[in-house]
Amino acid sequence: MKFVEIAALSLLICAVGNSCKSPEVEKPVFSGIYPHLAYYNEEGECGTGAVVPWADRLWVITYAPHKPGPSSDKLYEITPELEQIVREESVGGTPANRLIHAESNQLFIGPYAIDGDRNVQVISYDAAPGRYTGAARHLTDPANKIYVGTMEEGFYDVDVHSLQTTMLFEDGNSLQKRDATDAYSKLLPGDHGKGLYSGQGVLVYSNNGEKTDAAKEQFDVESGVLAEWNEKDWTVIRRNQFTEITGPGGIRGNSNPKTDPIWATGWDNKSVLLGIRSPEQGWTFYRLPKASHTYDGAHGWNTEWPRIRDVGTASNPDYLMTMHGLFWKVPATLSVGRTAGIRPRSAYLKVIGDYTRWQDRLVFGCDDSAQKEFLNTRGIKGGIEGPGQSNSNLWFTSLDQPDNLGPNTAEGAVWLSEEIMANEISEPFLFAGWKNRAVWIKNEGKQAVSFLLEVDVKGNGQWTSLKTIDVQPGETVNCMFEEQDKGEWIRVKSKAQTRATVHFTYTDHSRYPQEHTNLFRGMATAIDDETYTGGLLYGLGDNRRALGMLAGKIEGNRFIEKGYYELDGNMKLVKKDDPETANFIRKKYAIPKNVVTIDQASALVVDDKGRRWRLPLGSEALSDYTRNNLLRICREVATERDLLSLLGTFYELPAENADGFAKIRPISSHQLTVHDYASYRGLLVMSGIGKEVDNKHIIRSEDGQARVWVGAIDDLWKLGKPVGRGGPWKNTDVQKHIPSDPYLIGFYDKKKLELSHESDASITFKIQVEPVGHGPWMTYKEVEVKPGETYSHIFPESFQSRWIRFESDQDCQATAWLTYN
Repeated sequence: MKFVEIAALSLLICAVGNSCKSPEVEKPVFSGIYPHLAYYNEEGECGTGAVVPWADRLWVITYAPHKPGPSSDKLYEITPELEQIVREESVGGTPANRLIHAESNQLFIGPYAIDGDRNVQVISYDAAPGRYTGAARHLTDPANKIYVGTMEEGFYDVDVHSLQTTMLFEDGNSLQKRDATDAYSKLLPGDHGKGLYSGQGVLVYSNNGEKTDAAKEQFDVESGVLAEWNEKDWTVIRRNQFTEITGPGGIRGNSNPKTDPIWATGWDNKSVLLGIRSPEQGWTFYRLPKASHTYDGAHGWNTEWPRIRDVGTASNPDYLMTMHGLFWKVPATLSVGRTAGIRPRSAYLKVIGDYTRWQDRLVFGCDDSAQKEFLNTRGIKGGIEGPGQSNSNLWFTSLDQPDNLGPNTAEGAVWLSEEIMANEISEPFLFAGWKNRAVWIKNEGKQAVSFLLEVDVKGNGQWTSLKTIDVQPGETVNCMFEEQDKGEWIRVKSKAQTRATVHFTYTDHSRYPQEHTNLFRGMATAIDDETYTGGLLYGLGDNRRALGMLAGKIEGNRFIEKGYYELDGNMKLVKKDDPETANFIRKKYAIPKNVVTIDQASALVVDDKGRRWRLPLGSEALSDYTRNNLLRICREVATERDLLSLLGTFYELPAENADGFAKIRPISSHQLTVHDYASYRGLLVMSGIGKEVDNKHIIRSEDGQARVWVGAIDDLWKLGKPVGRGGPWKNTDVQKHIPSDPYLIGFYDKKKLELSHESDASITFKIQVEPVGHGPWMTYKEVEVKPGETYSHIFPESFQSRWIRFESDQDCQATAWLTYN
């Protein structure tokens, strides 16, 4: 029985400066994920720290969540034939550093130094403890030494020949242990180190968190740092959450360290941040929009190692950036005064720790399935836990895959309910790369203000006026830009002192799937399948390295168990006699009851903070399946963020500490009756299979009682564009001046509103929007609706807001109905 895709791969074995063709090899693969390449550890998380081609092999390291010394993590050597070799030199830890040192012909990756003959030496954690987050070329002796920096601000000189280390600054874990204090190093503010790079006479370091109780709950408290060291003193450059630090030289270091630019990426509660350092001007900062908010969180844990890497060739560089759920194209020439060419590519769902080009494909090292879900707990999941054992995998894609996933719809602010001085100028915000662009400006002050919009057309720092927008006190203007409004960057100048929000929204309608895909053929649907197979899923622990499945049949709104099965590493679904594990899954991983309310208007979710959110309806059949607890609603399938499946739409759901439902993003809509879903060996596994069809993504047991679909989480983009219907009111008794619950409107394509009421008098409704997720509500329109009439409005293509709500000026019975097609 055919149950896996067999890929005949013509792989290239690429030596330095040479290449030759290898024999074809066959390996089972699902959506670019090879199950046999999965890696496990015995820790609370098993993320991919680094992925680097070197000496005819692909080298991979994994990390545990907090191990400043040894752990069960490994150094993996992947051959061109995709054989996974676990190196016996493995010592583990929490490493994510990598540097190719040309003079000694070595790859430094984690605590390992690998020469051109694949001999591995190890830097001693006893001599240099810490969670190695970065490695950089040495400022004064680059031929013989490198720097290694840790997540808790330990810094070492490392002799590349002997691997002897000299401590420059003591690691915070050692300080904490010795001083018996909860604090880490006080060398720099912030916590949770990320980036390290050198050039222009300085060593640059970043962290993206804060070690406070507030940071574990509030996403918008002060957090993180970008800092630099000149071999004498440390200087704090900016107090925000920063991650990657690199330059055009990438993991080899800049070829002209005195003059080449240094790049840094980070974020705050308004947008993504991009820093560029020049030797003449120092640091200049720019803002880019966010596609996903799952990476937010002031503690920094939700964001692993965003990168900028050259995935091109020596003759044709191609810099790929990952940041807040969006692939970006970065020009090789990026520097102050030459900032043109940064472009969004497409959105993704995987949590990516590192990536590279290898064998003419892209290879992404991911953080897929953590046994310890850390702070990502919420009531709607019903108390289920993570898998029994942490595991992750590599994801192989075509070179153009970063252009072909989800819509690159994104948004961000330059000012967010903050005091603005007269003639104050915002930081530049990216303006190029989208067809549909708009800006929300709310004047929260007490006097009328003119806002001047200026553009840098060529990315050369020369600014020209685009338009002036006058906004009355307390009012909002939504300005939609035309195609002829050109510019690489845009900035805003307030001509008077005020309090204001200026938030840009960019919408991508081009990447919705245009054709039906056969990828999910055979999965049960609410339309065609009254009886189908299902099963509760659980990644087993105790180093069993299998997925447990309590399988059964769904018939007549009931789940009828048929036995316990396991999906092994060879992707065979085998029946097992294991009542203890079956009972564990039955009790611990049952689908929770009554975690959402479905009424005639929409689905109501009350989050763990007591906030109310309304989401669109799907088909009535899916509502019935949900009420009967036959559809898993919420589960973590990528580390520290959840996948919500509700009424025929999959959503990306940030952790509560990243603002949760306020920042939810719809992925795709469908008619599938997905019974359960889970992460296993880097794969998304779903139960709920209907009629027998020939689909290589569906795996069946020999007796046919257990069946699952397997693929990548980013396959979900191909299911169909998000659609829905509903609203906050349907024949609802409404009190005057009391706003409705927020209703999701963000990220949908064609949007139509119908407003009506049952009153004998005319009613004026305020249509209010919230484009930020944690910003102020803004009045989009006020409309008068006469008795017996229905107000109808089709939103413009460039309209984008995250939430919408309604308010009536009189008590009445009203309907606010939105249709998304």
